[in-house]
Amino acid sequence: MKKKIVLTLSLILFLVAVAGVAIAAFGDKGEVLGSSFTVGSADIKLLKNLAGGTSSDNLVDTLDGPSFSNINPGWTEDYAMKIYNNATTHIQLTSNADYETANDPEELRQIIFVEPFNWNDANNDGLVDDGELGSTFGKKTIVKWKTEGYDLSSVAPGSVKGMILRFSTDAVSDTKQGASAMFDFEFDSLGME
Repeated sequence: MKKKIVLTLSLILFLVAVAGVAIAAFGDKGEVLGSSFTVGSADIKLLKNLAGGTSSDNLVDTLDGPSFSNINPGWTEDYAMKIYNNATTHIQLTSNADYETANDPEELRQIIFVEPFNWNDANNDGLVDDGELGSTFGKKTIVKWKTEGYDLSSVAPGSVKGMILRFSTDAVSDTKQGASAMFDFEFDSLGME
């Protein structure tokens, strides 16, 4: 009988000890509250006035394109523009032409070239002065600009990238006399790390 009592007491003490350890092992917690996540943006704007700053009244999403006339063999003309990185991160800038074949029935897209250049408008006057024209990104027809596009490098947040688009032709056949076409060109940004 004494053995049964000792054994029963030992079993009860063991169960109390195990229950106490189990309660202590599960009685504490830690919390992280109010975690917030915001995704960066890839937002670019075009400057309306090339000599103006980056105030909101000078930034737009679209501009009216240039109008070129009297295109002939050996013709060339530049179009200056500035692109502002309105994002919070670095962006990768690319460009493509866009057109509908109905707006180019004589296929001028095959004979008109574009050659983008970096432009460092050192005195911020909106004019391309001597020594401000930088490296080229290569020369392509409007067709290749649409299908291949251009990789125009990265732009830091709050920075302006000046670009000169040099349009040109080599030969223009007699069959193209009086022909006209309309093309759009687009600039896209992709957020970077």
